[in-house]
Amino acid sequence: MHVIVEGESPSLAAIVEREVQVAVFKRITVRPEQMGGIPCIRGLRIPVATVVGMVSEGMAEAEILKAYPDLELEDIREALRYAAEAVRERELPVAGGS
Repeated sequence: MHVIVEGESPSLAAIVEREVQVAVFKRITVRPEQMGGIPCIRGLRIPVATVVGMVSEGMAEAEILKAYPDLELEDIREALRYAAEAVRERELPVAGGS
């Protein structure tokens, strides 16, 4: 997965890939001048990682929406889809093994 950062000059392949990704992640923005370029929800200063972390800690969608009134239910769901796609592309260290 290649995320195109606003202001970057993308290659043709990256442009095509971005068109596919924009269709998939319409609520996720990545802007170098905002929050250091980390993925946020709809241009708000609410990082995807914050929303995903709240879900992982067991917060209900209603609680998250109450804590962040600018969010919408679909923002939470898209943040989870974005996170799932991000980790699908990488190997992360996990506990276990022999």
